[in-house]
Amino acid sequence: MDALVAIFGGISSLGVSVVMPIVLTILGCCFGAGFGKSLKAGLTVGIGFIGLNLVINQLMGTDLAGGVEAMVNRFSLSLSVMDVGWPAASAIAMGSIVGTIIIPLALAVNLVMLLTNTTQTADVDIWNYWHFAFTGALVAIVCDSVWLGIAAAVINEVIVLVIGDLTAPQVEKSLGLPGVSIPHGFSGAYAPIAYAVNWLIDKVPGLRDVNINVRSMQKRFGVFGEPVLLGAIIGLLIGLLAGYGFLPETLEDGTTVPSFLALAVSMAAVMVLIPKMAALLMEGLLPISDAASEIIQKRFSHRGKMYIGLDSAVGTGHPVTLTLSLILVPVAVFLAFVLPGNQVIPLADLACIPYMFVLITPIVEENGFRGLLVGIVVLAVGFYIATDLSPLITSAAANVNFDMGGAAAISSICDGANPLTWVITRVGALGAGIGLVVLAVAAIVLALWNRKRIVAEAKAMHAVTDGDAASGTGVTAK
Repeated sequence: MDALVAIFGGISSLGVSVVMPIVLTILGCCFGAGFGKSLKAGLTVGIGFIGLNLVINQLMGTDLAGGVEAMVNRFSLSLSVMDVGWPAASAIAMGSIVGTIIIPLALAVNLVMLLTNTTQTADVDIWNYWHFAFTGALVAIVCDSVWLGIAAAVINEVIVLVIGDLTAPQVEKSLGLPGVSIPHGFSGAYAPIAYAVNWLIDKVPGLRDVNINVRSMQKRFGVFGEPVLLGAIIGLLIGLLAGYGFLPETLEDGTTVPSFLALAVSMAAVMVLIPKMAALLMEGLLPISDAASEIIQKRFSHRGKMYIGLDSAVGTGHPVTLTLSLILVPVAVFLAFVLPGNQVIPLADLACIPYMFVLITPIVEENGFRGLLVGIVVLAVGFYIATDLSPLITSAAANVNFDMGGAAAISSICDGANPLTWVITRVGALGAGIGLVVLAVAAIVLALWNRKRIVAEAKAMHAVTDGDAASGTGVTAK
C-alpha cells in the first residue's frame, strides 16, 4: 500500500497539465484510438490546461484579485478571514493523511460503482480527486479520526459521481461534448442548488417567463454586447474603484500599481482567451471521447449510456458561463461586505467563479436571468460556509505545515465555500460519527436509486434499438 500511495502521489505531484496527457494517452490506446492520435490528443489537452491556468491565475488570480484588494484597502474595508485560493486548498488536501491515499482509493470506488452499475461515469480526472480529500481532511479533524475522514471522502465521491451522471445529458447538449460528464467535486456541489432555485422560479408566475439570452446580447447591443467589451467595462470599473490612475505608478516600497486601462484590457483578454483555451481542451478530448464512447457502447451496451468524467475546465469557456462569472465578480465583493456575519474577503478564488457555473449554466438552460439568481444565492451561501469552515481549514493547514502568509485565519471559495463539503463535515460530526453513518446510508440509497435509473435507461435504449432493427432502420436512419 505504501508503494502504491507513493506511485500515485508522485504522479499527482506532476500537476494536471502533465497528469491528464499521460492518462488520456493511455486511455486512448486502450480504447483503440492508436498511440500517435492518443498522444497528440493528450498533449493538446495539456497545452489547453497550461493556457487556461496562465489566463486564470495571472489575469484573474493576480490582476483582478489585486484590483479587488486595492479597492478593499482604499475604502478601509476589513474582514478577518483570507481567501487563499484553490492551489492552497488542494495542497492542504493532498498533504493530509486522507490525501495520501485518495487517488487509489477513489479509483477503486469508481471501479466498484461501474461494476455494480451504480454509476455511468468513468472518472479519469484523477487530479481533481483532491476535492474528496479536502472533505475527508476536515472530517478527520472534526471527528478526530482518520478512518472517518476516509469514509467522508468516499461518501463525497459517490454523491458527486451520481451528480455527474444526472447532469451529463445537459452537459452534452450545452457544451457539445457527447459521452462526457463532469463529476467535479466543486462544480457538482452547486447542481442541487441550481435545480432547487430553477424549480422555485418555475412556480412563480411572471418570474418564470423572464429570460436573458446572453448569446443574443451581441445582436441586441451591437459591439457593446460582445464579451470582450463587457470584460473591458467590468475591468475598467473595478480599476477606477480600486483607485488606479491613468498611468501606472511605483510606490515607495517598490510596488507597481497598474493603470485602470491595464485592468480593463486584462479582463477583456479573459473573455477572449479562456474560450480559446477551453476550445483546445475540447479539441484534444474529442478523439478520446469518441473512441471511448464507441468501445463502451459496444462492450457495455447492457448498461445504457456510459460517460467519461472530465475536469469542469472543459466548460469554463462557454459564453454564458464566462459572461455571468465576470458580472458576478463585483457582486461577490459587494456581498462579502454587506452580508452580516461573513468574515471572508474574496481574493484568490475570484478566478474560480467560472468553475462554479459550469453545471449551473446547462441546468438553467443558458437563461442569464436564472443564472444570475442562482449565482447570487450560491455566493451568499458560500460566504457563510467559508466563514463557518475557516477554523477547520486553518487547522488543516497547520497540520500539513502550510505557510499561511501571516494570516490568522484562512478559507477559500473553492472548496471552503463548497455546500456539499459543509454538509458532510457538519452532519458527519453529529453524534460522535453517527451523522456520518446516516450520510453513508443516504449515499448508498442514492447509488441504488441511480442504478435503478440506469437500468431503466438501458431498457429504453434497447427497446428503441430493437424497434429500429425490426423496422429495418437503426444505424442507417438519419
